[in-house]
Amino acid sequence: MLIIDGSEGEGGGQVLRTSLSLAALTGRPFTIHNIRGNRSRPGLRPQHLTAVQAVAAVCRAEMEGATLNSTRLTFRPTTPPQGGDYDFDVTKASPSGRSAGAVTLIFQALLWPLLFADQPATLRLRGGTQVPFSPPYHYLAHVAAPAFARLGVPDLQLNLAAWGWMAEGGGEITAVIPPITNKLQAASFTKLAIERVEGVAAVTNLPAHIPQRMARRAHNLLTQAGFTADIQPVRERGAGPGAGICLWLPQAGFAALGQKGVPADKVAETAVNELLAFVKTETAVDPHLADQLLLPMALANGRSHLTTSQITQHTLTNAVLLRRWLDVEIEIGGNLNQPAQVTVTTTNG
Repeated sequence: MLIIDGSEGEGGGQVLRTSLSLAALTGRPFTIHNIRGNRSRPGLRPQHLTAVQAVAAVCRAEMEGATLNSTRLTFRPTTPPQGGDYDFDVTKASPSGRSAGAVTLIFQALLWPLLFADQPATLRLRGGTQVPFSPPYHYLAHVAAPAFARLGVPDLQLNLAAWGWMAEGGGEITAVIPPITNKLQAASFTKLAIERVEGVAAVTNLPAHIPQRMARRAHNLLTQAGFTADIQPVRERGAGPGAGICLWLPQAGFAALGQKGVPADKVAETAVNELLAFVKTETAVDPHLADQLLLPMALANGRSHLTTSQITQHTLTNAVLLRRWLDVEIEIGGNLNQPAQVTVTTTNG
C-alpha cells in the first residue's frame, strides 16, 4: 500500500489522477489523504470523483472514501486494465445535476491504463470540454495526442460531440483507445519548425460576430509577427453560452476563454501573446505539454528528453510522484517558472 499526501507540492487534482493511472497499470493499491489539500475547496469535487469512479471501473477497484468532498481515498485494483465500452458523466457526481468538470482530465487518467488493456476501449465522457485550468478539447486533439504518438501511442480517434463551457457543462467527447502492440518507446522532443499557426475561435449560444472578431484579431496579430495563420471561426449550439479561442502549433497550444465584459479582441490577444512569448524561448514544448508528457515518458522504454519554456510546480510534483511509483530516473535542469530541460530514463517499458 502506497501512502500519498495529496497536499504535497502542487497539491491539486493531478496527484490523484497520476496515482489512479499508475495504480490501474501496476495493480498496486494506494491511500491518499489530504486530497487537493492546497485548493480553496479541498477534497473530491465532481470531476475528481468521476475520475476515481472511471479508473475504478477499468480495473475493478475496491474503494473506501469515494464520495463527494472526501479528503481520503483508498484504492485497490483487483484486475489488470479492461477494455470495452465506457460512459461517464460528471453531472452524476454533482448534487446540482450540472457540472463543467473537465472531461479532458478524466480522459488523461483513463488513457494510460487503457493503452495496456486486453482489448480496445470506447469512451464517452460528458461534462466540460472548454473550461479554466484544464486542456480544452482542441489542445488534447491537436497538441497532446500528436506528442503522445511520438512515444508510440496509436491513433486515439478523438471527437468533440458537444461543446461544454463553465459553468453549465453539457459537453461531450468520445474516443477509441486501441491497446498498444509494443512497449512505449522513448523519444526526444526538439524544437520544430513552425510552418503555420492553426486554431479555432468558437462560441455557443452567442452572436456570430464574436468568433469572427476573435479569429480576425488573432489572424492579424500572427500575420504581423510573421506567421502564416489559419484560424477558423465557429458558432455552435450548446447547453449554455460560452466563448473562447485555442491556437496550436507543433508541440504547443494556447487557449483563452471569454468572460463577461471582456471584448472578443482581448480574448484573442491573450492567446496570441502567450504563443509569441513561447516562440521566443526557442524551446520544444509548452509547460502544460511538458507536464502531460512526463508520465508516458516514465512508461516508455529508454531515455526521453525535452526542453520546455517553463517548468511548473505541476511538473515538479509529478516527477516526485512518478519516482515513488516507478523505477525511473527523472532529471530536471532548470528553476521553477523558468525554461528547463527534462530527461527521463527507464528500462521498465
